[in-house]
Amino acid sequence: MAAMARVDLDGNPIKPITICMIGAGGFIGSHLCEKLMAETPHKVLAVDVYSDKIRHLLEPASLPWADRIQFHRINIKHDSRLEGLIRMADLTINLAAICTPADYNTRPLDTIYSNFIDALPIVKYCSENNKRLIHFSTCEVYGKTIGSFLPKDHPLRQDPEFYVLKEDASPCIFGSIEKQRWSYACAKQLIERLIYAEGAENDLEFTIVRPFNWIGPRMDFIPGIDGPSEGVPRVLACFSNNLLRGEPLKLVDGGQSQRTFVYIKDAIEAVMLMIENPVRANGHIFNVGNPNNEVTVRQLAEMMTEVYAKVSGEPPLEKSTIDVSSKEFYGEGYDDSDKRIPDMTIINRQLGWNPKTSLWDLLESTLTYQHRTYAEAIKQATAKPVASS
Repeated sequence: MAAMARVDLDGNPIKPITICMIGAGGFIGSHLCEKLMAETPHKVLAVDVYSDKIRHLLEPASLPWADRIQFHRINIKHDSRLEGLIRMADLTINLAAICTPADYNTRPLDTIYSNFIDALPIVKYCSENNKRLIHFSTCEVYGKTIGSFLPKDHPLRQDPEFYVLKEDASPCIFGSIEKQRWSYACAKQLIERLIYAEGAENDLEFTIVRPFNWIGPRMDFIPGIDGPSEGVPRVLACFSNNLLRGEPLKLVDGGQSQRTFVYIKDAIEAVMLMIENPVRANGHIFNVGNPNNEVTVRQLAEMMTEVYAKVSGEPPLEKSTIDVSSKEFYGEGYDDSDKRIPDMTIINRQLGWNPKTSLWDLLESTLTYQHRTYAEAIKQATAKPVASS
C-alpha cells in the first residue's frame, strides 16, 4: 500500500498530485512510475508510444494502484490531446528524447527535432497553463572540459576547477559544426535556455535535471532481441550485449574517456525529492550523478567482464576487449568529451541528496538482471539449426 502520511523536507504534509509523465514507458520513466505507485498516493498520466517497460504496472486491473495510473499512447509530435493532459495535471515531467550517441551522427535532424522542436509545445503548454515542469536534460550540455584544451601533461588537468562540472558556473563547450555528435547537446542546451527564459519572463515554475549516466535494469535494449539488430545502444547495453553473446567488448578510441555512473534507484530518489519539494527545487538545475563512481570506459569494460563472469558462472574470454576507432564505430563526424564529473553542491544543499550505490554493486545488480532477462533468448537466437537427415 502507498504510504499516505508523507512530509516534505521542511516537515509540511505532501498533498497527492497528478503528474503528466511524458516518456513514461522508457528506462527512467518505468522506474519513476514504480516508485510513485509503490510509495506515494500520487496519480500518473503516463504518456508514451510504448508501454512494454511499464506493463507490469498497468495489468492486471486488480493492482492496488490501478486507479492511479493511466496509459495514453500518444506521439507528442502531432497529437492535440497532449495539452489537455498537461492541463489535467499539477506537474509535467518531460523524459521524451532521442538520447543514444550512435544516433547523433546518423540521425542529427531527428535528434535536434526530438530534443528541441518536439519539446517546445510542452514548455509552452506548461507556461500558458501555469503548470510546473520538471525537464530532463543531459550532462552532455557541458560538452568538453576546460582541462581538455590543456597539454596532456599540464598539471592543471588535475585541478578540479578545470574538469568538475558546476550547474551555475561551468561553460558549455562543444566541437565544430561538422562534428554532428554535438547535435544532441546543442538541442538540449537550447531547450534549457528556453525553459530558463520562460521562468524569467513568464514565471514558469521549472526544474531541470542533468543526468550523469544513470544505470540499471531495463536500460536501452539488446540488439536483435528487444531492439533492432543493427541498433547501437549506449555503453552499458553495448557491453552487456557483447558479454551475453560471448564477444569481446569494443572500446572506442581505446576507451580512454572518463565517466561517472549512478544507480537508477539512487537517481530516482533524487527525482522524488524534486517532485515533493517544489519550493526547494523550482528554478534550479540539478546535476544527478555519482562522482565517486568515476572510471575510464576501459576500466568499466574490465569491471563488467569480471562482474558478468561472477553472475553468469561463465569464464571470461581470453581476450575480453578490442579497440575500434570512433569513425569505424559511430561514423564520420563523431567527437567526445574527455571527462564528466558532476559537482554535487547544489543538489546536496537544496535537497540533501547523495548517491549511495558503488559501481561494483550497481553493475552486479544490472548484469544479474541482463543475464536473467536475455541470456536464454540470445542462446536461442544464435543457435545453429540442426540439419535434417
